[in-house]
Amino acid sequence: MPVFKTPFNGYSVRFSPFYESRLAVATAQNFGILGNGRVHVIDLAPSGPVINELIAFDTADGVYDVAWSESHDSVLVAAVADGSMKVYDTALPPQANPVRSLKEHAREVHGLDYNPTRRDSFLSASWDDSVKLWTLDRPTSLRTFREHAYCVYSVAWNPKHADVFASASGDCTVRIWDVREPGSTMIIPGHEHEILSCDWNKYDECLIATASVDKSIKIWDVRNYRVPVSVLNGHGYAVRKIKFSPHRRNLLVSCSYDMTVCLWDFMVEDALVGRYDHHTEFAVGVDLSVLVDGLMASTGWDELVYVWQQGMDPRAA
Repeated sequence: MPVFKTPFNGYSVRFSPFYESRLAVATAQNFGILGNGRVHVIDLAPSGPVINELIAFDTADGVYDVAWSESHDSVLVAAVADGSMKVYDTALPPQANPVRSLKEHAREVHGLDYNPTRRDSFLSASWDDSVKLWTLDRPTSLRTFREHAYCVYSVAWNPKHADVFASASGDCTVRIWDVREPGSTMIIPGHEHEILSCDWNKYDECLIATASVDKSIKIWDVRNYRVPVSVLNGHGYAVRKIKFSPHRRNLLVSCSYDMTVCLWDFMVEDALVGRYDHHTEFAVGVDLSVLVDGLMASTGWDELVYVWQQGMDPRAA
């Protein structure tokens, strides 16, 4: 399976929603503590297990996340450690990029999510404890959501309801928001430690997953969130990122500081259905392709990006 080496530490990887062989990778120098960043746009070669770099964009600060536009096949947004977001267009030469820089957050931007139903807006999550709503045609944010008491690490739009999203925070809560409402509509005190990631189920709009420093993943039904639907234990350290499958209702993938990527079926007793230990440093980025069933990607602090088919060995040539 193909592997791509990045000069800096990997932070996030995202499949293109338009091209099944294209991905974007966010990276940061010196483990994101101090130094530059780079966004790589890479293509899987049709002929064999090779990954080619299409274009790369350099930033003065580390890049923690990246999100593809859902309306323009060549546009992507990068979350930067200086509190800004850079908008890039791969159809334009490097010197014409970034096409826009958006800066309002007072601290690092850690998470991004593009609206998959409305396709005209995206969210940013920041260590300044806030979430902001943006569109590409406006230089300033549409709205700021301030309720969390600590860093917001992750945001996720609901796949069925265009105005609903969730935010995961170091204050140990996930909040559900409706952009039409003045404040959050629900607070789920999901874990006793920081919540680093959240994602909605793609087939049941009432199910949401949370991942925490407490090493666990929990599945919640927002109609009755006093007790989780499922608790997934198996990681040895903090669970950094989770993603529900776009193709199978009960499947989700996670990555962790224990250097592994895990695949789970949250509806069966032995929920851990796959463990991949190909990374040699913290595994911090993971994604599942919307266009190709079972195609997975991960990145980590070992400066490697792996792309592989579920059930295969990511390291196999």
